[in-house]
Amino acid sequence: MFQQLIDKKQEEPSPKTRLLEAGIHLFAEKGYASTPVREIVERAGVTKPVLYYYFKSKEGLFRSILDEAVAWQEAFIADVFEKPGTALERLIKLYLHVYEALMEGHDLFKMIHMLIFGLPQGAPDYDLEQFHRRMADAVKSIYIEGLARGEIRSVDQDDVVSMVLGVTDFCFHLDYMHPETVDPERPERLLRLAFEGLIRNEKVEHEG
Repeated sequence: MFQQLIDKKQEEPSPKTRLLEAGIHLFAEKGYASTPVREIVERAGVTKPVLYYYFKSKEGLFRSILDEAVAWQEAFIADVFEKPGTALERLIKLYLHVYEALMEGHDLFKMIHMLIFGLPQGAPDYDLEQFHRRMADAVKSIYIEGLARGEIRSVDQDDVVSMVLGVTDFCFHLDYMHPETVDPERPERLLRLAFEGLIRNEKVEHEG
């Protein structure tokens, strides 16, 4: 996940990384307000002064976790556009990035999911809607580029965003709520189905 929470190259996670991981786990399980600093530092195996040194406060830790998630999202979206590909190929690549993060960072996904859809938990204000906006903008850009290359037909851009995010969000939430039914290939199949459609192409069938 986002640099394996800062210290991917280190054999032993640093105190900062352990605090980030402890914060993610406890915020996901108990909510922000119900998670005392004492439990965070105990889980991370450090003392309170260490948390205050890196993050100043529990709120600072909370914001750092979400800031890292934002940076990671920006990075994988940029990666989607770095290499050439069709609109469908780029949408599938976008999905694969998110799916990989979901599998590796289940607690982070749960934390953000609960902040958006769960009961109020006294967390500091944070622009959580930006995660959706960034994904919607990426899908729209992929569509516009595909349209310009003549790959796809002209339709309402917002409908395209709703279709793509509707398919992928359904799959992510299904895997999150029912991990026993996880199917990594399902979103790609559904995206291809959405692009190809269900209507029979009579002309092609007659020619065949």
